[in-house]
Amino acid sequence: MFSPEFFLVAVPAVLLTGLSKGGFGGAFGGIAVPLLALAVPPTQAAAIMLPILCTADLVGLRAYYGKWDAANLKIMLPGALLGVLLGALSFGMFNERVIGLLIGGIAVAFVLLNLLRPPASTAGLPPARGKGTLLSALSGFTSFVAHAGGPPMMMHLLPQQLDKVRYVATINVFFLLTNAVKLLPYALLGQFSADNLLSSLALAPLVPFGVWAGLWLQNRVNHVWFYRIARAGLLLAGLQLIVKNL
Repeated sequence: MFSPEFFLVAVPAVLLTGLSKGGFGGAFGGIAVPLLALAVPPTQAAAIMLPILCTADLVGLRAYYGKWDAANLKIMLPGALLGVLLGALSFGMFNERVIGLLIGGIAVAFVLLNLLRPPASTAGLPPARGKGTLLSALSGFTSFVAHAGGPPMMMHLLPQQLDKVRYVATINVFFLLTNAVKLLPYALLGQFSADNLLSSLALAPLVPFGVWAGLWLQNRVNHVWFYRIARAGLLLAGLQLIVKNL
């Protein structure tokens, strides 16, 4: 397990996860599991990364505590819980490649359509309850079965043009709670072997460095460029899902 090849991909995966969660609301976090899957099987990579994700969520919570958008969370969290429940109950029943291709295609189409539209106002759009609940449920479900919960959630929040700190705080607390809920079903499904937990423990000390780097970068990026980077992250995550599952 602890081979040079493993750490060669695991260290960048963990640092990128921390940087993404600390500064950009997980915009590039979807790359971590596929990167780690270069050294270990994909299901094992996901199991190793889940405690890492929870650690990054907790480290980032201190910087963003109380800065989230409560109105959005009231829409997002019930849908996410439903999605995680459906994912746990249907574990192994769905083709992960089809789900990954679907989410990847939707994410890429979302970014491209936004490029074709007139520039959005700085005020953005108000949160849509129906759409938000649906996308949150999809996020919870795909997070569980295909480790791709970020794109649906970003599609809900990006059009609102929230303040960058409020955006990151909202998406981080959303995944803090969603990932915490996933721990029990993952354990019941036997995903947390001793080797996987030891791997997570060995990598966990790297998480704060990634989160702090993300916070440092975010403080030096203005509102316009923050959203450009976030959309680039969504596009990259979508393309990664398509390439991975073709």
